Amino acid sequence: MQRTINRQQIRALGGFEFLAKQAVEGFITGMHKSPFHGFSVEFAEHRLYNKGESTKHIDWKLYARTDKLFIKRYEEETNLRCQLVIDASSSMYFPSKEQWNKINFSAHAAAALAYLFRKQRDAVGLSLFSDRLEVHTPAKSSLAHHRFIYAELEKTLFDYEPSNQKSTTVAETLHEIAENIPRRSLVCIFSDMLTSENSDQIFSALQHLRHAKHEVIVFHVRDEGKELNLDFENRPYTFVDMESGESIKLNPNQYKEKFKEMAETKKRALQLKCGQYMIDFVDCDIQSGYNNILLHYLIKRQKMVV
Repeated sequence: MQRTINRQQIRALGGFEFLAKQAVEGFITGMHKSPFHGFSVEFAEHRLYNKGESTKHIDWKLYARTDKLFIKRYEEETNLRCQLVIDASSSMYFPSKEQWNKINFSAHAAAALAYLFRKQRDAVGLSLFSDRLEVHTPAKSSLAHHRFIYAELEKTLFDYEPSNQKSTTVAETLHEIAENIPRRSLVCIFSDMLTSENSDQIFSALQHLRHAKHEVIVFHVRDEGKELNLDFENRPYTFVDMESGESIKLNPNQYKEKFKEMAETKKRALQLKCGQYMIDFVDCDIQSGYNNILLHYLIKRQKMVV
């Protein structure tokens, strides 16, 4: 199902923050009905009591309801630092600026994560890149900073112009980001990984993040219907590379099997290397929701704060 989105619709719905809140609250409701119902997402207000700690801040009312000891948290506490890194190159606007595309999916998923970060008193920063690092903000937890992030994410949806082709330099950008995150953080990368750089360059940059003690999740974003299964009508099309401008005319139905095999081979190589570097690799189809993204973040977060 193709969806369109425009700035007026976003504002009419209350903005990115409202849409992010809806996504997160729907996810939490779903978790309570799922096998993950025991997985707490209420980090902001409480944490489990550790034996030997002072009992001064135990929430006795919560104990009466749950028969478990929880310590009250305070707003100034920051539990984790997170950096949202989004590929804003031209290929991320596929299939078009007017349709639901990869940058739409990534920006909305990042907004949902940012909302969850704030709910949990986690500090969040934002990095946007194409052929250069376009935006880089340090991680903060203030409401003003979160609203700035929502505004920057909204801007990315409408910045693309076909005449202004922006290529992808994943490796160079990730090296720069690794140098500019001063403290151990969780780095969430949203990218289709369509770049002219070779795999060794990309993995060197990912290694740089790991050597700097950061935890990393790569959200591999693509439109599986069109970019994996070549789900087009049985007729010739002219395909134009959104970053180089090169074009080719062909009937995609004649190349489906071979194309899918090549795409899956490239993905498996990326997945294998990420596994070797202890980096989480998550496949993201833009026609699916954000629950898988939020769940992977919570699992990673739990490991980091234990």
